[in-house]
Amino acid sequence: MDPKIAFELLQKYVKGETLLRHCKTVGVTMRYFAEKYGENADYWESIGILHDIDFEVAPDNHCTKCVEIFKTEKANYAWIDDKIIHAVQSHGWNITVDIKPEHKMEKVLYTVDELTGLIFACAMARPSKSVSDMEVKSVTKKFKALNFAAGCNREVIKVGAQLMEEELNDVIQDCILAMRAKHEELGC
Repeated sequence: MDPKIAFELLQKYVKGETLLRHCKTVGVTMRYFAEKYGENADYWESIGILHDIDFEVAPDNHCTKCVEIFKTEKANYAWIDDKIIHAVQSHGWNITVDIKPEHKMEKVLYTVDELTGLIFACAMARPSKSVSDMEVKSVTKKFKALNFAAGCNREVIKVGAQLMEEELNDVIQDCILAMRAKHEELGC
């Protein structure tokens, strides 16, 4: 799977700059974790890029409409399979669908989807507007302030870190490092 081709597919269904940036951010973070775990980085990044493919076209059916989209696009993208569909759907576990993240990649996606949003919001609140000088304690402080980036589901982040079998602060640190490596491209 090629992340550039995944992004081209995403752009057929997602037009908003904010959501496109979010999908890129999740993709970059997924690549970081794949490299950390010795997994296929292009595959993980592509899943991260595609995870919100149905969000704009069917916000009320997020993580459900993607099944139809992927089945329609399979004729043009032969690499689309049931594993990809399950991975994308599972990031909505207990939010929009009952499909639990089972594989390591799915658990990471479930966690970093929300966490990268929180980290991005933290970066935008900083004088530098960047993750380049951000520390874990800055994120944990905002994590506790429930009115800050209220749309970021803290419970999902906590449960996700547990699913990953990692300490929350370690996951936050890894997400910061992943985003920092591409901060200029991501606008943070």
